[in-house]
Amino acid sequence: MNYFETYAPVVTWFAIRLIIIMAILFTLSLRQIDFVQAYPQAPIETDMYMELPKGIETRHGSSKDHVLMLLSNLYGQKQAGRVWNSYLVEKLRSIGFQPSLIDECVFFRDDVIFIVYVDDGIFLGPNDQALTNVIREISAAGLDIEDQGHPADYVGVTITKHSNGCIEFTQRALIDAIINDVNIGDAYTKPVPAKATQQLHAFKDSLRFDECNFDFNYRSVVGKLNYLTQTSRSDLLFATHQVAKYSSDPRKEHGDAIVYIVRYLKKTRHLGLKFRPNESKGFECYCDADFAGNWNKEFAQNDPSTAKSRSGWVIFYARCPIIWASKLQSQVALSTTEAEYIAMSMALRDVIPIMELMTEFRERNFKVICTQPQVYCKVFEDNSGALELA
Repeated sequence: MNYFETYAPVVTWFAIRLIIIMAILFTLSLRQIDFVQAYPQAPIETDMYMELPKGIETRHGSSKDHVLMLLSNLYGQKQAGRVWNSYLVEKLRSIGFQPSLIDECVFFRDDVIFIVYVDDGIFLGPNDQALTNVIREISAAGLDIEDQGHPADYVGVTITKHSNGCIEFTQRALIDAIINDVNIGDAYTKPVPAKATQQLHAFKDSLRFDECNFDFNYRSVVGKLNYLTQTSRSDLLFATHQVAKYSSDPRKEHGDAIVYIVRYLKKTRHLGLKFRPNESKGFECYCDADFAGNWNKEFAQNDPSTAKSRSGWVIFYARCPIIWASKLQSQVALSTTEAEYIAMSMALRDVIPIMELMTEFRERNFKVICTQPQVYCKVFEDNSGALELA
């Protein structure tokens, strides 16, 4: 055990979405659980001590002379998340679950899949009774859990099952929090998340963000927008990446761009991500790139990244999006063919682990959409030069 080892894995979002899509496609059951006060359930890994909190007195003397010895893993410890994860994996293994070779937080046992994000878990199984039996086994193994029924609110995402069988992800609470943070009041809403006529640059000659009349924390709002784009609002991806890029030194124009995004969010707070799987469609990736689309000779000296091209891609399973991205390329492309080829390379770095996870599902006798004898992915690209190179 090492006090300085602090990494603890969480399930990937593409695995979460795959589980949801599989449940709809193959009429499987879902069940959500919560580990109650998860971290203190794990035994502490080594002797640790803490100062007496203010207001706490002991019969042995003052806080200057005494400390408390921890008996359990505690929230706030640097390694608490890792200790909890190791303890949970040990318990799951004891009742027959095996972790995935691709995603450390996906577990298999017979015809049941379990995914976990810190202390929130979702089961996928053939029917409710089978999942009830598994939950009882986990409880009997010594873990304190709460059965929350069909997933309804998972790590801040509201999951709604509609009468037509589709499932929708929404995050109205987070959107409302962002609107309140930026405090736009009764400002007019916007129909799109960014101005089509404006490309953001460093704007080194403009006022700094903290010199303007903005009444919000730039990095805090960007962080919330980032989480929103990664989970349920892919329509914000490009606009959010643009403002996130300048978090280290934001200017007035960047603050204005955030306000513009939030005015769009206010108009579209009810929108989310709907999953309507189509079994006739398999695993597909669509990727594209601009060629130095943000180039601006005037700003290039202070912001060399304007010469970089942007890659964008979305990966579908059964015609449902499972992962998406919009990123600047790490090197300067010298032609449209090179830019598109780099975009394909970046997209396939997401495709390959998803293919491997789906192959693992299939090898463990879970249904997946694939063409025998292996799982494969169609990649769609609109540049003939890049396709020839590939």
